[in-house]
Amino acid sequence: MLDNLGTSLKDAVKKLAGKTVIDRVAVDELVRDLQRALLSADVNVKLVMQLSQAIKQRALEEEPPKGMGVREHVLRIVYQELVRLMGTPGEVALGPQTILMAGLQGSGKTTTTAKLARYFQRKGLRVGVICADTFRPGAYDQLKTLCDRISVPCFGDPNEPDALKIVREGLPKYRKLYEVIIIDTQGRHALEENLIEEIVNINEISHAEHRWLVIDAALGQQASEQARRFHEAIGIDGVLVTKMDGTAKGGGALSAVAETQSGIVFIGSGETIEDLERFDPDGFISRLLGMGDLRALVERAEEAVSAEELDVNAMLKGKFTLRDMYKQLEALNKMGPLKQIMSMLPLGGMQIPDDAYDITSTKMQRYRVIMDSMTPPELDDPSVIGSSRIQRIARGAGVTPEDVRDLIKYYKIMQRALKGMRGMGGGKFNMQRMMKKFGGPSR
Repeated sequence: MLDNLGTSLKDAVKKLAGKTVIDRVAVDELVRDLQRALLSADVNVKLVMQLSQAIKQRALEEEPPKGMGVREHVLRIVYQELVRLMGTPGEVALGPQTILMAGLQGSGKTTTTAKLARYFQRKGLRVGVICADTFRPGAYDQLKTLCDRISVPCFGDPNEPDALKIVREGLPKYRKLYEVIIIDTQGRHALEENLIEEIVNINEISHAEHRWLVIDAALGQQASEQARRFHEAIGIDGVLVTKMDGTAKGGGALSAVAETQSGIVFIGSGETIEDLERFDPDGFISRLLGMGDLRALVERAEEAVSAEELDVNAMLKGKFTLRDMYKQLEALNKMGPLKQIMSMLPLGGMQIPDDAYDITSTKMQRYRVIMDSMTPPELDDPSVIGSSRIQRIARGAGVTPEDVRDLIKYYKIMQRALKGMRGMGGGKFNMQRMMKKFGGPSR
């Protein structure tokens, strides 16, 4: 969903950027392209029409700020209105708190509970999890297995059918030991009155500071109804949208939840326990438009790797020699899937080939062996490597010349992508310069 929507939005922005005159016709065309992109991502029609009207009116009536051209002004308006469409994110405090997790069965609530525990753990907080899902067979075992992987304690009893009893027993023990307590509850439909009554009771005895709803992105616009019903029952103050990587309806879920004013706190877009990120409308829209999200990138880098493993500042400046490529790729792998990391870089319209993300541990090991056969000057400046050197390196590493070329080709792709950080070549239309002028969305 994000790939398709991002590509469509970037295409619309690029088309406008290439026009010599920005008039009513150009604005109308831009709005039509945006409508097409958002509707295909299942964003609510009413919201799309409101967005279109706002962009049109502002683009044709507002005067550009001093020092900003008409083109950049219109793109700034698009950016601000898309951010507004996503709503205000829910608050996440980094301190003592109890969080009650609610959601439909199959929404990914149990996995998300473990991901959330990992998030707070990475922030340096002591975390404990309570399994109050007494209905689904294997719920406790699944949650405990996930928690064991990250050394987070999980309280529960697979033989106890009373969820309220488990919460009553677990809370006093955990409140003495842990700063953040996350209670996973039974998956339930918002229309099932008996199940809603149970979560209302758990909410009352837990005195949870937060009641967060987990919603599968595949629900699309139906998410609005579920969010509203849960909100009426227990006062939802945050939503986590899961499985953003596998559905065309993610735009519907995001916009539907935003419409309920619940506030999205996190989005999940991957299978690993690290694949949960704080929802930031500015960063989210910025990434979709190819402008990157450097704040999220630096935060993830600081959490995942040490300064010795990866010089973030050097990487952000595009300093990327073959000598340190292996070390940096190894560190990047710790930060999560390479495709997610690259989406945080402001690459503008640059399209990164899919094979640039195909960096398996086997391939990394082969690259290391090849680099061991290179001389220091070759590692520092791969441009000196001609066909005769390729033959020599291949013989020394016990690989084919094609393997050596593959390494050099990969290096060039990565170097080119990282150089995108420095302004995309300083052409007529520069996405990075424009972003500096954007600031936050107008309110």
